[in-house]
Amino acid sequence: MNKGVFVSNSSSFTSGIAGRYATALFELAKDAKDLASVESDLNALEAALAESADLRAVISSPIYSREQQGAAMKAVAEKMGLSSLLTNTLGLMASKRRLFTLPQVVANVKGLIADDRGEVTAEVTAARELTKTQSEALEKALKASVGKDVVINTTVDESLIGGLVVKVGSRMIDSSIRSKLAKLQNAMKEVG
Repeated sequence: MNKGVFVSNSSSFTSGIAGRYATALFELAKDAKDLASVESDLNALEAALAESADLRAVISSPIYSREQQGAAMKAVAEKMGLSSLLTNTLGLMASKRRLFTLPQVVANVKGLIADDRGEVTAEVTAARELTKTQSEALEKALKASVGKDVVINTTVDESLIGGLVVKVGSRMIDSSIRSKLAKLQNAMKEVG
């Protein structure tokens, strides 16, 4: 078996599972007119996954049984005050041993909710925190470019030295000083 094909099939298998759960959760939340609550719960769950190595281990480690994963997710959902719709989805995912796709499910549902509102998310990496004026100007420029409302998620990476790296969907614009210096260094190597 070709190893590259296996990886590709494995990846599409995982994204297929995540896509089905995300679509189901989105449709149920939309029918219940509960998108805002589900989005808020997903943001909280995403933050909990980012902060807790133990929670990431519970969803991804095969050493935990379905029952253990289900009990852990139920406890997490109760402690966080998650909606019954999301709690039930987490329980179903645990019973089917599909919790390993949870980060993708969260991202997919958030994407579906944004699409439903006519928004697109831009991942922006800056050398330092953007001011409100800079954020608003960037948001306006991206809206003009993309043609949709843009929600900006900003992270700070001081190694950029200056400038921005902006990713909207599959498009990426790297105007950081670090990348410009790297290009200049490569050009100098070619000459020398």
